[in-house]
Amino acid sequence: MNLDAGGWGLAVFAALIVGLSKTGVPGIGMLFVAIFANLMPTRQASGFVLPLLLCGDLVAVYTYRQHTEWKHLWRLFPWTAAGVGLGALALGRLDNRQAQLLVGGIILALVTLHLLRKFGAARGESSAPGPVLAPTVGVLAGFTTLVANAAGSLMAIYLLAMRLPKLAFVGTSSVFFLLLNLFKVPFMVGLGLITLDSLRFNLLLAPVVLAGAWFGRWVLPRVSQTWFERLALFFSAAAGLKLLIG
Repeated sequence: MNLDAGGWGLAVFAALIVGLSKTGVPGIGMLFVAIFANLMPTRQASGFVLPLLLCGDLVAVYTYRQHTEWKHLWRLFPWTAAGVGLGALALGRLDNRQAQLLVGGIILALVTLHLLRKFGAARGESSAPGPVLAPTVGVLAGFTTLVANAAGSLMAIYLLAMRLPKLAFVGTSSVFFLLLNLFKVPFMVGLGLITLDSLRFNLLLAPVVLAGAWFGRWVLPRVSQTWFERLALFFSAAAGLKLLIG
């Protein structure tokens, strides 16, 4: 890409957010998705961002792997793989706007469901997640991550529903996304969305991603559990609205 100074500034800022979203503040991933989508076509941005996400995933897994709760991952993996396959089929059939509307609607629906569940729990009603939650989130996460790299918001809502403490939240999420993003690589290469040219540009931004990830490690212990959950929910809802508004 031929970027001017302002474009490079946005790219560096977005790469910093990639790292921070992996290890410190969940749900802010849609910020870098939106930035890269403004620097290049949305479809191309989906593949371009993937190697940067993997850089952040590696730091997050190395840092928080001991807090991973695998029982939640085993429930998601088969359904997520199916969702990735559906996303690969849809990517060639949906235009950018259709994909944004679909993913935004899915995210806002799940945010609403989570808030209703919390409201019911406050009134003393049963709020245990139903048996269909994991299959639903798994398929939707696989689909949305391939179409728009928007699965972070869905995973945040799922893990909040599981009532995980913040370290278990980040540890479980980091392993999930490392494996998911590795699984996506062949699809993105096959679709022509990861190329040698895009990888060369990724190498320039990778150190910024790593810096953001290490900064996130400093941020996380300083955020309370309550605010951690509020931030995750807020940024998830904001991501959904941004996609719907366009």
